[in-house]
Amino acid sequence: MSTPPAWLAGLARRPDVADHPWFAEHPPPDDGARRSAVLVLFGPDTTGEVDVLLTERAHTLRSHPGQVSFPGGAEDPGDDGPVGAALREAEEEVGLDPAGVDVLAVLPALYLAPSRNAVTPVVGWWPSPVPVGVVDEAEVARVVRVPVSDLLDARRRFTAVFGPYRGPGFDVGGLFVWGFTAMLLDAVLELSGVARPWDDTVERELPDHVLSPWMRGIEERGR
Repeated sequence: MSTPPAWLAGLARRPDVADHPWFAEHPPPDDGARRSAVLVLFGPDTTGEVDVLLTERAHTLRSHPGQVSFPGGAEDPGDDGPVGAALREAEEEVGLDPAGVDVLAVLPALYLAPSRNAVTPVVGWWPSPVPVGVVDEAEVARVVRVPVSDLLDARRRFTAVFGPYRGPGFDVGGLFVWGFTAMLLDAVLELSGVARPWDDTVERELPDHVLSPWMRGIEERGR
């Protein structure tokens, strides 16, 4: 499969992504936000099924330990905007060759108020995937290519819960996917027209390995 599937190509052509509730509710401020980008990279596996590339952050990190994320990070002055930042970070984190990625779309930036980050999702297609893996164990614990069919499986969907927080979650590839990554995956599947119904009354508390020190403090004070 050298070309993206119709649903992914359709997402790239949509002019109304900013109208999706999650994008509409989290626009970045005019100033004061740090600029970051993530690479939402899809590609065919050896059977031709489409998957998406995810990473699990190192469990020793103070910020978001053990959490699942897309390759990405802060924009550097030398980057060519969010596309350059997303591709550079993917190369640094998982050894991805940027030349092997077809950039399909740059989605509207999303503002993460706790970190004051404006994160721009860059959607890419990987026509001929090659092996990738952990480059720096201090930053990344695992690199996983998750089949889109698993993301669409209602049995793998749940609502992630932490205190008052409620948000979409996925149990895929041995990963507990929640927070920004899960919400972005959920929105991309909806906007692509492939999302399937799932039971959002099924709730799961965040596992201990994804709790940062300040989250542990909140949990202890709530007991």
